[in-house]
Amino acid sequence: MISRRAVLGGLGSGLAVPALASCAGRQTAYRRPDSAQPAPRPATTGLDAVIDISHMVEVSDLALARRRSNILGVIHKASEGGDWIDPLYSLRRPQAEAADLLWGAYHFGTRQYSGADQAAAFLAAAQPRPTTLMALDFELNDRKPHNTMELSQAEAFVLAIQQATGRLPMVYVHPNWANGVPPPGRRLFLEPVMPGSILARCELWLADYREEPEVPMAWADRGWRLWQYAPNQTAADVAYGSEQRAVEGVSHCDRNLFAGDVAALYRFWNGRTA
Repeated sequence: MISRRAVLGGLGSGLAVPALASCAGRQTAYRRPDSAQPAPRPATTGLDAVIDISHMVEVSDLALARRRSNILGVIHKASEGGDWIDPLYSLRRPQAEAADLLWGAYHFGTRQYSGADQAAAFLAAAQPRPTTLMALDFELNDRKPHNTMELSQAEAFVLAIQQATGRLPMVYVHPNWANGVPPPGRRLFLEPVMPGSILARCELWLADYREEPEVPMAWADRGWRLWQYAPNQTAADVAYGSEQRAVEGVSHCDRNLFAGDVAALYRFWNGRTA
C-alpha cells in the first residue's frame, strides 16, 4: 500500500466515470540485513479471493473480477491521516455490492493526527456497516517518513474503532515492522507490537511477499487471517509467473489469501466468528 496524494492529479472531473485505482505502491518485503531473501513462488495455501485497491487503480468492471477471476472480497482505501478521503471509495462501494462482492475499508495511518482523530475521520469516510470489514494500514510512510504512524497512535485508533463500533479492525502490517525492525537503510526507532497490545487482539492482515510468510511475534499464537502475498499485480506482471492470472476488470491490484475456505470467508467477513 502507499500514501495518498501521489496520483490525485488525474482524477478531477474524471470522478463521474469510476476508474478504480488500487491502494498500492509496491512495498519492499524487507527482512533483517543478514537474512537471505528466497525467490518468490506461487502462494499455495489459503483462499485466493480477496483484493485491495484505492483511487490509484482503474476499474472497468467489478463483476468481471468476481465472475472470471473468482474474487469474492474487495478492501478499498477510505481515508488517510485525519484530513483526506479517497475520492472513489463512495463510488465503488455500490459497484462492488451490485457485483455481490464483500466490501471492506482501510485507513492509512499517519503521525500528523492523533489516533482517535484518525479513527473518527475513517469512520466518517468509510461509513461501515456490520458487514464492512475494517482495517488499519500500519506501515512506513515512504513519501514522508517523519509522518509515519507511531505504535501508540495505532493503538488509540484501534481502541476508538472498537468503542465506536463494538468491533476491532484488522491490522495490516509487515512482519519486520510489527517486530520493530526498520527497512534496510532507514534510521528509524520502531517500537515492536507486543502480545499485550490491543493490536495483537486484532486479526492480522500480513504483508509479506516471500514464499513462506513470517508471522510477527505478537500474533505468533494466532497466525494471519489475510496474507497479502503479491502487490500491484497486472496482466503484464502477473504474480509469481503464469500460475496466477491477473484479475479481470481492474488495471492492477494487491492479491490476498484468506486463511480458510469460502464458507469461512463469508462467516468471518459477516460476523468475525470464523
